[in-house]
Amino acid sequence: TILGETHEEEDEILPRKDYESLDYDRCINDPYLEVLESMDNKKAQRYEAVKWVMVFAIGVCTGLVGLFVDFFVRLFTQLKFRVVQSSVEECTEKGCLALSLLELLGFNLTFVFLASLLVLIQPVAAGSGIPEIKCYLNGVKVPGVVRLRTVVCKAMGVLFSVAGGLFVGKEGPMIHSGAVVGAGLPQFQSISLRKIRFNFPYFRSDRDKRDFVSAGAAAGVAAAFGAPIGGTLFSLEEGSSFWNQGLTWKVLFCSMAATFTLNFFRSGIQFGSWGSFQLPGLLNFGEFKCSESDKKCHLWTAVDLGFFILMGIVGGLLGATFNCLNKRLAKYRMRNVHPKPKLVRVLESLLVSLTTTVVVFVASMVLGECRQMSSTSHHGNDTLSLQGMSEDVNSSIKTFFCPNETYNDMATLFFNPQESAILQLFHQDGTFSPVTLSLFFLLYFLLSCWTYGISVPSGLFVPSLLCGAAFGRLVANLLKSYIGLDHIYSGTFALIGAAAFLGGVVRMTISLTVILIESTNEITYGLPIMITLMVAKWTGDFFNKGIYDIHVNLRGVPLLEWETEVEMDKLRASDIMEPNLTYVYPHTRIQSLVSILRTTVHHAFPVVTENRGNEREFMKGNQLISNNIKFKKSSILTRAGEQRKRSQSMKSYPSSELRNMCDEHIATEEPPEKEDLLQQMLERRYTPYPNLYPDQSPSEEWTMEERFRPLTFHGLILRSQLVTLLVRGVCYSESQSSASQPRLSHAEMSEDYPRYPDIHDLDLTLLNPRMIVDVTPYMNPSPFAVSPNTHVSQVFNLFRTMGLRHLPVVNAVGEIVGIITRHNLTHEFLQARLRQHYQTI
Repeated sequence: TILGETHEEEDEILPRKDYESLDYDRCINDPYLEVLESMDNKKAQRYEAVKWVMVFAIGVCTGLVGLFVDFFVRLFTQLKFRVVQSSVEECTEKGCLALSLLELLGFNLTFVFLASLLVLIQPVAAGSGIPEIKCYLNGVKVPGVVRLRTVVCKAMGVLFSVAGGLFVGKEGPMIHSGAVVGAGLPQFQSISLRKIRFNFPYFRSDRDKRDFVSAGAAAGVAAAFGAPIGGTLFSLEEGSSFWNQGLTWKVLFCSMAATFTLNFFRSGIQFGSWGSFQLPGLLNFGEFKCSESDKKCHLWTAVDLGFFILMGIVGGLLGATFNCLNKRLAKYRMRNVHPKPKLVRVLESLLVSLTTTVVVFVASMVLGECRQMSSTSHHGNDTLSLQGMSEDVNSSIKTFFCPNETYNDMATLFFNPQESAILQLFHQDGTFSPVTLSLFFLLYFLLSCWTYGISVPSGLFVPSLLCGAAFGRLVANLLKSYIGLDHIYSGTFALIGAAAFLGGVVRMTISLTVILIESTNEITYGLPIMITLMVAKWTGDFFNKGIYDIHVNLRGVPLLEWETEVEMDKLRASDIMEPNLTYVYPHTRIQSLVSILRTTVHHAFPVVTENRGNEREFMKGNQLISNNIKFKKSSILTRAGEQRKRSQSMKSYPSSELRNMCDEHIATEEPPEKEDLLQQMLERRYTPYPNLYPDQSPSEEWTMEERFRPLTFHGLILRSQLVTLLVRGVCYSESQSSASQPRLSHAEMSEDYPRYPDIHDLDLTLLNPRMIVDVTPYMNPSPFAVSPNTHVSQVFNLFRTMGLRHLPVVNAVGEIVGIITRHNLTHEFLQARLRQHYQTI
């Protein structure tokens, strides 16, 4: 049962309703049309040029964030190991190793404590950030995930958590950091730096922001692994539900900018050769090459593919075990650690750090074996890079307690930065004993599983690669020693082991294959890596989901998969829609709008008119109602009207004429003021607001037909738009024509993006509740809509591909009958509806 998700877990977490979606669909209202009217080719080209400049700037800044993290991790780690190593060498003779352990503990606990404090400042900075970015690219707004404060805490925190010796990587947080840079840089403003404001009118929409976030996330991958193509594919694979060719090109350009910025500065700082581009990413696997003297050696042969497939199966099983254990741990933390005071999270991080440090120190001193240094490693002077690499591998060998010409294999793995340990397993010609590798793998597996999920910024790529490399090296050792296969190249098996384990944990396919090929610079590894990752994914998927999907589910985020299951097509749009609508009329009183906005949490409202038989009678008594009915009549298209319109010249039919037709003024007496409905409605806060004209009261005796009267659908208006209209006083009085209502431009409507004012912060004393708001110029009159008979797979594909937020369901005669949101398309909701469908058959 450790692998399978056992079904006794009744407390399965369902998607939460309080997550907002992003708006990827353009709202084509009158202010937007005015912008389009003023747009010409020159302006469009300037806009596109600014986009390219922004994309380049995002790449460069992401590369610099990577450089900052790498520089300080290297600095702190070298300082720590230099001090502790000299202490160990002294204490080996004097017998004071406990002092060395205390020194190591001092360093590690201080660093981890600082990392935990940074996460307390911004809790979203914990973990790798990949689940959050996956949600964002899928179209879910995770609070605080792309804020400036997040990236500062993330970059500083990961620097301390890696330097503090925890089994975490800096690659995952690089992806999150890149995404935040992508979201924030084109805005030219930050909530953390309110004083600094630039008048930069571009990119004030979720649509542009999401494009830049996907470019930033790709740049993060590119900087971490030196894999620009892998980064582009990561962004495409891990969540971007929208995509187009132009975006692919920009994302690749951004990834290249990030890779080469990082490469340029690292090569200059480390080798002093500015402009030589020698170090592609933060994680470099080095060059896989057989030595010249060994003619039998091949990197891999067809026979090895069989072993690689078996390794993929084992990697999938190990990955599923890792994910299952980590899920149990995460649930335990949610129940027992997170509800407690924040200090408990810091203490948990310190406990993990303490345990890790003691295990590393004791294992290095006690459990290692002395192995003979290989002579071949000194002949690597064929090329500069190979010599540099072999020197790098040899310089990180540790000789604790071992005589000359031998080294301590456990200390070499544990007492080095993780990147050096990976290089040792990939390129060290000397052997590691099977016992050492088994122990190292077991300890690393358990400790990295425990570490992922504590309150520090932590990546999972490097620990998984190191764990898998130990497993692969162990397989190579066993095949060489016990089966006598001398031709095999240990480095290849270490790489395939790393791929198998990482694939079993994260379950990424296309992008991970390309990232690993780009990191090794060896295209011949394409086939074995791809086969191994596919097998590992299929094996792991048999038991549970990938680690990032598990953490997304634990947060209750309504993530949409790539497609629905086949049996869901038994359902139609009418089965999954929400028929109980909260709607507004084209002309609505302020008191009704405030009441609706304060008593509901919906983010969009259909704009409707009612279908009544006695409309003429209704029109006589009330200016407001006659305005609404006129709008309805004027907006219903007829063949004769369309023909008349076309026969006139195109220019003589301005867009304002439609509004003028609704605005014919009918003089009526001022109706007597009733007592303020607003106050009554706010007192009955949680009763749904009455579906009726604002001057009527609901009746208890109404039938279902009267409550759910037929409603002609005219468009959708967002909560943010309604609040903006109220804040800016866009309304007209009953004695005036609606043409007298002030007009807002597109820039004014989007000025407060992305944090629009809240209805509860509105000063009601400034508003006259009897004033009327004409919402028709600001609504989206042509949103995507579906028929009630549309199959769920079609609804799902439309919703996901177009990046929608609300999907009205409109019947054959143009009446809205329901609305579909992201929550109606989650796997859990569809399953529940399918069960209901089977019961009713």
